[in-house]
Amino acid sequence: MENFSIIKKLLKIDWLLIIMLILLVSIGCLALYSAAGGDWNPWANRHFQRSILGFSLAFVIAVTDIKIIYKYAWVPFIISIILLLILYLTSNSGVNRWLDLGLIKIQPSEIAKISIILGLARYFHDINIRDYGKILYSLLALLIALPIIILTVIQPDLGTAVMQILIVAVLIFLAGLRIWLLTLSVVGVIASLPLIWFNLHDYQKQRILTHLDPSLDSLGAGYHINQSKIALGSGSIFGKGFLNGSQSHLDFLPEKQTDFIFTMIGEEFGLAGALFVLMIFVLLMLYCTIISFLQSSQFGRLLCSGIVFMLFSYVFVNVGMVSGLLPVVGAPLPLISYGGSSMLTIFISFGIILSASIHRFDKLEIKSNKYI
Repeated sequence: MENFSIIKKLLKIDWLLIIMLILLVSIGCLALYSAAGGDWNPWANRHFQRSILGFSLAFVIAVTDIKIIYKYAWVPFIISIILLLILYLTSNSGVNRWLDLGLIKIQPSEIAKISIILGLARYFHDINIRDYGKILYSLLALLIALPIIILTVIQPDLGTAVMQILIVAVLIFLAGLRIWLLTLSVVGVIASLPLIWFNLHDYQKQRILTHLDPSLDSLGAGYHINQSKIALGSGSIFGKGFLNGSQSHLDFLPEKQTDFIFTMIGEEFGLAGALFVLMIFVLLMLYCTIISFLQSSQFGRLLCSGIVFMLFSYVFVNVGMVSGLLPVVGAPLPLISYGGSSMLTIFISFGIILSASIHRFDKLEIKSNKYI
């Protein structure tokens, strides 16, 4: 009987969403094939293998009852804090964002993004609807996420920490934060910018200054963004053609398989190819937003909405970075860039959205004000 239930759930899976994910992974494989000079190794083959494992994991999560995801929503949150603590305690001086678990290396701060979404979606579901937007509950939500944010900042990984803060802010806003409180928060952040600046590391300040004027260090900190702009501009409307990107294949373009893969796509397929990739992401986000509107529980709505914003932040930061609109930070393009931790996070996220879609009419128990 249980096997029959799983089959029924598999038949209910949103295959249009799966097709869009397959399309993005396929673009990633082709781009990584080109990045290696027309070779499936070392990146495209592993990217494909990881995607197979990722889809398998997403299907397992998809057929998992949303009530189970709700029940154990705090578990990934606690695990993320433990992993970040282990990373902090075992790190030597300098920047260290990767945790070696033997068989695999993971970036705990990436996985922590979906953990924050799960934890806060559970938190806001459990409080009374009349308390949504009250300053006490909003501050408590921020305090809940604070350990993860602080542990990410001290790695240091300021870019990821900023994305985590924005995810928390969006979830608080979607849960009903009053407009005047939101305005006050924005004013407070702007007022604290001088304090933030004086506490940045030297290399972080240099990144921001170079972003404002790349000519300050065109062969050093400004090299990445200058080469990226040249590659994007040389692609024109329809690009130079597959495997014909001169900036990438002559090694002028750094990290072409990870953070700057969108630049390589723009060089080889031009503005048309870049817009096509962005169009898929936009359709994917709109489709997932519709799924969030169809949820019958606050948990499901916030879960899907938080994941949509996380996907948006990935795409916005990556595209903004390679086009010179934002400072250079380590931000992969979801399902296209080479990287295990970000792909794991994305597939877990879409597995959750698929589960929410299948179980969108399920009612969840509300345990009002259990945190106060």
